[in-house]
Amino acid sequence: MNEIFEKFSMKGQTAVITGAGGLLGREFCKALAQAGADVIAADLNLTLAESTTAEVKAFGGSIIPCQVDVTGPESVRAMVELAVDKTGRLDALVCSAALDPKFDGTQSAHLNSFEEYPLKQWQDALNVNLTGLFLCAQAAVKPMIRQNHGVIINICSTYGLVGPDQRLYERPGQDPSQRQTKPVYYSVTKSGVLGLTKYLATYYAGTGIRANCLTPGGVFNGHDEVFVQQYSARTVLGRMANIDELSGGLLFLASDASSYMTGANLVVDGGWTAW
Repeated sequence: MNEIFEKFSMKGQTAVITGAGGLLGREFCKALAQAGADVIAADLNLTLAESTTAEVKAFGGSIIPCQVDVTGPESVRAMVELAVDKTGRLDALVCSAALDPKFDGTQSAHLNSFEEYPLKQWQDALNVNLTGLFLCAQAAVKPMIRQNHGVIINICSTYGLVGPDQRLYERPGQDPSQRQTKPVYYSVTKSGVLGLTKYLATYYAGTGIRANCLTPGGVFNGHDEVFVQQYSARTVLGRMANIDELSGGLLFLASDASSYMTGANLVVDGGWTAW
């Protein structure tokens, strides 16, 4: 019997993925395309979106690149209109776009103490990490309501569930003035992602629209050996995640395999939060 595998199929469905040029967004595009979805690969950096598109097309996946500024209502609406114009529908929205200093070239954000944390960096992060999700959901639910079907998946973080372990960023003999920390905005915005997701799930009760979170643990991305060792020691599985180990959880949430889930949070963190 293939019924269980059919539940994971995304054939005939359309998925919009923001942050499609990022570490996780790229893998998410590949996963949903491999499952048969027509993918809109959306990113602020069109070159990165096109690079993801090329990788997916290389194995025969259906994908269209799209430049989007998730903080701009008109840009977000254009992204959703592109999906509907090209495919006739929108079944899944994956909000993977976010500010994170380890990926975005804003390492200076690590070096600011809470007492001196710049207001602009705080506001910029709120705008992308929370307002961006708000705007994307606002635009995406309109075709979903007409279809009486749709899934919203917001990418959270273990640091939205528990406070950051700042010891991970310490180094022996380090000058105290150069002490790195996980910035305050990251925990606060990722906590907000959970709240927004639960709101969407309950607000759209009875409409065929579901909303869930996917919460990754640390994914290896060229981290230094000290960090890898310290992080790995905090997990039950004793290691960081491989880049492709979030894709199964994402496909589960995006497909009918999770048809009885809404307002939930799927944690894929190697046991980080289980201790």
